[in-house]
Amino acid sequence: MKPHAFIAMPFGSKPGPDGVPIDFNRVLDELLRPALEAAGCEVFRADEELRAGDIRTDMFQELLVADLVVADLTLVNANVWYELGVRHALRARGVVLAYGVDPAWGREAESAKAFDTYTERKLRYRLAGGAPAAAMLATDIARLAEMARETLATSTRRKVSPVYALLPHLEQPQWRKLLLDGENEFSDAYKDWARRMEVARQRNRPGDIMTLADETPTRALALEAQREAGNCLLKLQQPGLALEHFDAALEIEPGDLAARQKKAICLGRLGRYEEAREWTQALTDDHPGDAECWALAGRVEKDSWVGRWHPAPDTGATEPGALKDAAAQEDASLGEAIDPYRRAFMADPAHHYSGINALLLTVLRAHLGGGTQPEQTEALLGGVRWAIGSALAKTPRDYWARASQALLSLLCFDAAAVQRDHRAAVAAADRDWFALDSTLQSLRLLRDLGFRPTETALALEIVEREIRRFAPPFVPRQVLLFSGHMVDAPGRTEPRFPPALEAAAAREIGAALDAWGGGAGDLALSQCAAGGDLLFLEAALARGLRCQVMLPFDEPEFIQRSILPSHEGAVWRERWYAVRARLADPPRLMPDDLGPLPRGGNAYERCNAWLTHTALAWGPDKARFICLWNGAGGDGPGGTQHMMNEVKRRTGRVRWIDTRLLH
Repeated sequence: MKPHAFIAMPFGSKPGPDGVPIDFNRVLDELLRPALEAAGCEVFRADEELRAGDIRTDMFQELLVADLVVADLTLVNANVWYELGVRHALRARGVVLAYGVDPAWGREAESAKAFDTYTERKLRYRLAGGAPAAAMLATDIARLAEMARETLATSTRRKVSPVYALLPHLEQPQWRKLLLDGENEFSDAYKDWARRMEVARQRNRPGDIMTLADETPTRALALEAQREAGNCLLKLQQPGLALEHFDAALEIEPGDLAARQKKAICLGRLGRYEEAREWTQALTDDHPGDAECWALAGRVEKDSWVGRWHPAPDTGATEPGALKDAAAQEDASLGEAIDPYRRAFMADPAHHYSGINALLLTVLRAHLGGGTQPEQTEALLGGVRWAIGSALAKTPRDYWARASQALLSLLCFDAAAVQRDHRAAVAAADRDWFALDSTLQSLRLLRDLGFRPTETALALEIVEREIRRFAPPFVPRQVLLFSGHMVDAPGRTEPRFPPALEAAAAREIGAALDAWGGGAGDLALSQCAAGGDLLFLEAALARGLRCQVMLPFDEPEFIQRSILPSHEGAVWRERWYAVRARLADPPRLMPDDLGPLPRGGNAYERCNAWLTHTALAWGPDKARFICLWNGAGGDGPGGTQHMMNEVKRRTGRVRWIDTRLLH
């Protein structure tokens, strides 16, 4: 994803201060565009827009959402000054001012004197005879490129616009509020990207989301994309990887409340309780009236309390009586969890999540023999009943409101109410395995504490029965990722993977799978090119791995590009058809799932990123990479070397089969 740079400048030739025309098209082509492209930007100027329709629509949209606006104020041009004013009024940052001077004028242009002193990013470039001065051109390009890079990297807390600098309480609009009515270049790109993000979210494909997060139409969307990737990874119980995406969101906007809140959840799930406490303390200090921030503080303390007495799932069962005694010893920690939940509920009495958790922990405290005040518990019960009832009146099928009602019944009411409300909750889940599993874990915690054994058993039986009705999501034990050379095409001048080494390569690939114990319950990911890919897939299928093939093109095009050109391409094509017939899942096609290749992108490089993200989304600890490689650079971006470097950056579990050593 390249930052968008919008250039506000005069078009064509315009008279300079001395009457000699200035060729602004040359200024664009020789100075501004090369400098901004050197800074990594995609450059847009309104008069270059090729779409049919009102040019002002596209110009205004880019002006508002571009990551960077460069305004050339060499002349007192009404359109340019108007565009700069619009940007300053609606965006707080992301502006570089430039103006040209020519020694022949004997003075600077009048526009230079009008610069607002609040704006620090200025470029004074040199003109000669109405065009960029050749002697200073390289220097001016380098200076503007550096200014652009610095402006793009500047903290989002820094306000460049004089409007926002003079009005410290003015908040710039959220980017969605800057979308214009009707269709334009940006809105079309955004809608297509957003649709694919939503499909990936609904299908629970974090690898797709992670890839799309790097391809937002402009960086204005990057914050949302990183948050969505983090949310999906959290749902997959990958808090470490999710944390990376929330940190990336906070690099874009350090004050983003949603990302700050989710980072606190990640830290808590990772067991980094001290960091989580510091993070939630900062949240409640900055947003003392925000119920969600206080609820997060309660969640961190609740997780910390449970962690002090409950064994990890893989350490073996402990007698419920012993667990209850251990939990009773942590009354002080339990009290620290109740307080922020109560604060959250007082901040927003409609926030039923905080209310039911405050009530749950208060009731458990009494169950464990800790000190409670019955009148406060009764008052809390009344408030929680009202909050849940209000939520259900608005959205009767809201699973989390139904789950809160079911928990309320388990805490306070009879067995009939427990059964009724848990049945209503599982019906509202609509086969959401992750939501049901969250409820199941909470019920098991209550069972371990010996809380209302009969009623808790009834609730557990209802939720477990619902979960048994459909298969849980496939969760691989480990993910085996492969990339490797195609078998050499006839006439290749420098051998890389000669056909004579096929048997040796197949043997080494099988040995690599065996070394990691690859078998049923594992996932294999690769493309299906003739050579390494197909040898890997054949070996994986022979060992019972579940194989997912992911292709950068439609299948016929991939066969034409990556199978048939190889030595005995027709034979390899038949081998692919044999592999395809044994796949439990059809090949995934990048154009269908991720959309068209971004401008300037490389299909193989993008597919490797897609494969790598998909593997890592299951957890970096599960990822294993096998590569068949001669150690040399690939024929272009997206080759084996590119993927190996990316996987090495994330995990050291790499098996390199060097084709130069095969025999």
